Amino acid sequence: MVVKDLMNPNVVTIEPTSSAALAARLISRHNVGALAVCSGDRRLRGMVTDRDIVLRCVAAEEDPAQTMVRDIMTRNCATVAPGADCREATRLMAVQQVRRLPVVEEGKLVGMISLADLARSRRFDMEAAQALCEISENIIRR
Repeated sequence: MVVKDLMNPNVVTIEPTSSAALAARLISRHNVGALAVCSGDRRLRGMVTDRDIVLRCVAAEEDPAQTMVRDIMTRNCATVAPGADCREATRLMAVQQVRRLPVVEEGKLVGMISLADLARSRRFDMEAAQALCEISENIIRR
């Protein structure tokens, strides 16, 4: 099975010049943990998570309404191709310590795949569980 079979093609995105406050509202409204940061042509620029907003903006005593997403996002994030095997996606998640991967084709965002997507498929639940264990172990060690 390949990534495009399990990915979510309806990804909530935000532009790098948008505010952290808008990012927080979108995360809340769409009940997601992260937003893909894209330019107008859907080229992936990075990812911003709820954790980024809290740690890099709120805890740093920055004003979320004045802080731009580009100042708190993670750049050069790991991505996966839509034709990649799902086992490769779980391996990447474990190595990169992330729970979701943007799916990129020819530089443009086409979807998102998460550990939850992989676990729900039942076909990759063991790989997803192993990746989650590896991610969690490294967080605890930090």
